[in-house]
Amino acid sequence: MNPATETDIAIEPAKAGKKGGVRPLSSVLKSLSLLDALATVPKPVRLADLTRQVGGERGTVYQRLVTLMAAGWVEQLEDGSFRLSLRAVQVAHAALEQSSLGTRIVPVMQRLVGEVGETASLAVLDGDEARIVQRVESDELLRADSKLGSSLSLDNSATGRVLVAFADAERLAAWRQRNVALPDNVMMAQVRRDSFAVSGSRVTGISASAAPVFDSAGRCYAALSLVGPSNRFVASKSRDALIRAAEQVTRMIQGKDQ
Repeated sequence: MNPATETDIAIEPAKAGKKGGVRPLSSVLKSLSLLDALATVPKPVRLADLTRQVGGERGTVYQRLVTLMAAGWVEQLEDGSFRLSLRAVQVAHAALEQSSLGTRIVPVMQRLVGEVGETASLAVLDGDEARIVQRVESDELLRADSKLGSSLSLDNSATGRVLVAFADAERLAAWRQRNVALPDNVMMAQVRRDSFAVSGSRVTGISASAAPVFDSAGRCYAALSLVGPSNRFVASKSRDALIRAAEQVTRMIQGKDQ
């Protein structure tokens, strides 16, 4: 039998705030509050604005940001503003898995792939791009390769078009202020009306379609998509199956389909 290490020792759950329990570290809580603050804004934020949002001294807030940057949670851009790093996406994906939600979503995607014969992906917003956080590949010999972690444009990808069409007004305004390439208003209105989008022609020989997935607050949480070779992929034929799968994932996220 291998000797126990520190990580093998069982401890009692911490009872924060109770007499005799383990109290949380206020400095850590204040640093984590910066992550919460950064997660509420759709664009990178400057130190002065972040300080006003969370309160406290500018120098202290900056020191906490430096700590979070050293830990890989926050990035500073060339213009001096700050944003969350991709570690947040990795942790979000892990949270899906640990809550069994990620595991539960995969069978839905597998059934969709089995029904239509194309690769399925789930993607979320990551700054000015969409990023794939879950995928199930088709068994077809000729298939589109959409790697886990790959980024997708907001204007030409089906996934990006869905995420933009259902984005809130503040996020849209921030994108436009930074001149981020977006689908036009006519297309966004159509995507909102149909809860469905198809890709543009940026990638030769590859076509895709996508449908929105909503969280418990009714916000577009992610986009579920199908992608395949253009000579075989016909978005209209798989549209109903894709929308049904996206609606099932929505019910799972909202706790309505246990």
